[in-house]
Parts: sequence; structure tokens; C-alpha cells
Amino acid sequence: MTDDNTIAWQVTRFNALDANQLYELLKLRVDVFVVEQACAYPELDGKDLLADTLHLTGRAQDGSLAAYARILAPGARFSNISFGRVVVTPLYRKTGLGHALVKKILDEAGRVWPGRDITIGAQTYLVDFYRCHGFVPVSAPYLEDGIAHIDMTRNQA
Repeated sequence: MTDDNTIAWQVTRFNALDANQLYELLKLRVDVFVVEQACAYPELDGKDLLADTLHLTGRAQDGSLAAYARILAPGARFSNISFGRVVVTPLYRKTGLGHALVKKILDEAGRVWPGRDITIGAQTYLVDFYRCHGFVPVSAPYLEDGIAHIDMTRNQA
């Protein structure tokens, strides 16, 4: 189990990311979502640039990127808050860091947009993972970029 105290969390808007940070998070996203999952899709979708998009990074004690997620304002993808590009580096998988990452996402989303529900498009194999965090399915499964997904919502009220 990863001790959450060993991870340094930071929330940044796009215009505050420096070139090295941006490269590092985009490389991780491409390495996992495009290469590892063998899925050709438009990784650069314009949502990173939106003024209200939040980039959540978790860094190990040595400064390396261990986890990342993108939090989207209401209306950017769904009418509710949303998040995606949730990723943990291979070295930190199966340590509990994924759950810590989702908890940080929920905390930050609640701080910035209090009382707003959250809707995500989750890969179907992660339904039980997100259920642990209060999400419930709200759609039938569907294919997105060749991968089975399902919309899930967490009520914040």
C-alpha cells in the first residue's frame, strides 16, 4: 500500500505548466493510453487548454511522476464535473495509489465546484473500482475508441 504521505500532490492549470511538466504528463498519457492499451485515439483533444481544466499530478519522493488525472469543469464533457486520463505509472500500480488519486480528484473537484455531481466515462473493467468511490452506472456500455466504456455518476449533494 502506498503511503499517501510519500506522494506530493499538485493541482495546476494548463498555463501554469512548464514545458517539462507538460511533456512528462503527455508522455505518460501516451505511453499508457495509446501504446500500452494499443488504442489510436485523439489524445490531444483541446480539453487540456480549457481555462478551468485542472491537472492533478502525484510525484514520488524522487520527483518522478507517479500518477496523473485531468479534472474538467461542468460543461467541458458532461453537464456535470468530469475527470479522465486517470493514470498510475507501472511502478506504482497495485499499491493503492489509484484509490488515493481518485480521492484527491474528488477532494479537489468538491473544493472548486462544491455540491456539483461528477460524471465520468469509465472503462467497463473499472466499474467496481469507481463504485468504491460512490459512482453508479448511468448508461449502457458503449464503445469509445474501440474500448468498452460506461458513464457513471457520483452525486455530491
